[in-house]
Amino acid sequence: MMRRFFQSDFFYAFTRSPLAMVSLFVVALMVLSAVFANFIAPTNPFDPASLNLMNGFTPPMEANMFTGEKFLLGTDDQGRDLFSAILYGLRVSLFVGMMAVGLAMVLGVLLGLIAGYVGGWLDTLIMRLADIQMTFPSILIAMLIFGVARGLLPPELREEMAITVLILSIGLSEWVNFARTVRGSTMVEKEKEYVAAARLIGLNRWQIMLRHILPNVLGPVLVIATITLALAIIAEATLSFLGVGAPRTEPSLGTLIRVGQDFLFSGEWWILLFPALTLLALALSVNLFGDWLRDTLNPRLR
Repeated sequence: MMRRFFQSDFFYAFTRSPLAMVSLFVVALMVLSAVFANFIAPTNPFDPASLNLMNGFTPPMEANMFTGEKFLLGTDDQGRDLFSAILYGLRVSLFVGMMAVGLAMVLGVLLGLIAGYVGGWLDTLIMRLADIQMTFPSILIAMLIFGVARGLLPPELREEMAITVLILSIGLSEWVNFARTVRGSTMVEKEKEYVAAARLIGLNRWQIMLRHILPNVLGPVLVIATITLALAIIAEATLSFLGVGAPRTEPSLGTLIRVGQDFLFSGEWWILLFPALTLLALALSVNLFGDWLRDTLNPRLR
């Protein structure tokens, strides 16, 4: 199977695209850095016992005037090693983004299959809901869902459930593109002979949709998932930057950027710059790889 992959047109196109290789390398590097943050990070930045306030506001690669310690990317106001904080924040951002895309993909694909195959009033209802949601920016939908969910939770569970609520809010705001794409592909596929043959042998609707139609509509779904991942990461960073996302006990890149903004004009530029550059590199790399994937899987869009 691996031999067939390396001999495929897809792999050939990938090796002939330096932009795709570089973007995938950056994404893979960041994912591995987040997964192995415990081993790579010099300290655990969110362990209060390991913090020393005397190390606060240490510039990058400069010795602290009180302790003499040096830090690769400097420290923040609490003396946290910024390099370690970025690795752990990257883990939270990637986890929220991937889980949110997974939720949006499952919900959108399921609703798209139902709308495209069943049709009728179900198709009308699902597509009108999608049209209504598309009239609002997804970040506003996410903020609304986040606020409602937080309001329904008991106060003692709000911090503990913050990440779960964040995933839910972003996932429910990004399902529309999956549903619309799968619906259109399903309407084409259900008229083909293999679907008619499946009906003739007595398969029910769910068996036909999940076993026969779904594998044939997954190509566009994977492309949308890649692009939506970048949007989900940016949405998480935006919500955390606005103070309605990840809690301070589990800060993401957006939370680190929000903290850094408070010290930008007082001269501690590194507290904002390095988390912002990390977020920019991650979102840009995912977007570039998603664009290449879309053009490769559907050359007519070039």
